[in-house]
Parts: sequence; structure tokens; C-alpha cells
Amino acid sequence: MPTITVDAILFDMDGTLIDSTPGVLTAWDIFGREYGFNGAVAAHEAHGRRLTDTLGEWCKIDAPEKLAAEVVRFEEAVIEGGPIALPGAKELLAQVDAGSTPSAPTNVYTPQALARTGVPVPAAGYVTSDDVPRGKPEPDPYLAGAARIGVDAKNCLVVEDAPSGLLAGRAAGARTLAVCTSHSRDKIIASRAAPDFIVKDLTRVSVKWVDGKVIVDIDDSLW
Repeated sequence: MPTITVDAILFDMDGTLIDSTPGVLTAWDIFGREYGFNGAVAAHEAHGRRLTDTLGEWCKIDAPEKLAAEVVRFEEAVIEGGPIALPGAKELLAQVDAGSTPSAPTNVYTPQALARTGVPVPAAGYVTSDDVPRGKPEPDPYLAGAARIGVDAKNCLVVEDAPSGLLAGRAAGARTLAVCTSHSRDKIIASRAAPDFIVKDLTRVSVKWVDGKVIVDIDDSLW
């Protein structure tokens, strides 16, 4: 069982800490019917990418004001779908406490989704797509997360469920850990995102603080 030492852990939110799949599928179906595309296909291809980017592409919305309003409407539909906490998320965040920063959708959606699931907002706060010029797979979200808590991304562990997010973490220079909550181990490996570690879910990860560093125990055994 590998053990690593890092300055901080940077978490993805959707698909890693919480599962909003029912609401996401419903929202894409609504928008697909309204804008004339296959919502199920869009949901699959958009996973792990910034909603502002994917909604603009699929709905062909160029006007910033219109896109911003549609993002809010989409996220309201997701919240109505009832997001839930994923296994191990609450316990791990309680262990990590101030040493974690999630990379999350938007300033509107994030606090509502976390509150709905009972997942605590980390003391270090969070970075959303509103805070960065480029979304995943670009490194911007995780570089911003590391900067927010005053550490170098190269000394962080990024925890993600999607290949695009794992690529973002790697591009930021961080070590990456994949959770198989939305993609199978085989699909993650085939994606060439090349995470340093792959686990079933967050129940396979535990942490403790020692002299200002985060000691991370990772059970990456097969199941």
C-alpha cells in the first residue's frame, strides 16, 4: 500500500466527492431537447470538462450573458436531481480539513451542491470555473487551487474521477490519484491520463498531518 507525503490535496468535486449523475443526465436531456442535440451523448462527452465550455459548444451559444444564464439554469436542474456524497468523501475531508481545495463547477452551484450532500466545504475554500480562464484538461484549475493555499502544485496530490481532470492535474505538475466512481479502471488506463494511483473510491484513501505535511495512505489493491 503506497504512502506519499504532500503539502496539500486538490480534489475535483463532481464525480469525486459527490455524485450528481441523475441531475446531470436530466439537465442534458432538457437542453438537448430544447437545442436539438442528443443529451445522453453530450452528457458522456462533457464529463469532467467545464460546463461553460461544453454548454456553449453543444448549444452553440456565443453571447456571454445568455451562456451565463443558461449555465445557472442547467445547474439548478442538476441540484433538483439530488446530488449525493460519494463513499468516503465526508470522512476523508474531515481528515484533511484545511489542507484540501476542491476544483468545482461555479460559485452558484458549488455551495448548494455541497450543502445538499452534507459534504463540508474545506476550510481552504474552493476554486470554480468562474475563477480560471481555461478549464480542464488545462492545468489552470489546479494551479489556481494550489496558489490559493500558498503551495506549489508540484507538491500536491490531485484526486479526480475523469481523464480530463487527471490530465489537468498532471499538466499542473501534481501527482494524480484516480477514483473509479465514473470510469472503470480499464477506461482510465486506456484514456492515457496516466494517473500515479488508481483506487476504487475514497474509502481506500486515508490521511494524517505530520509537521505541516499531509501523509496519504493509498490502498490501490485490485477488487
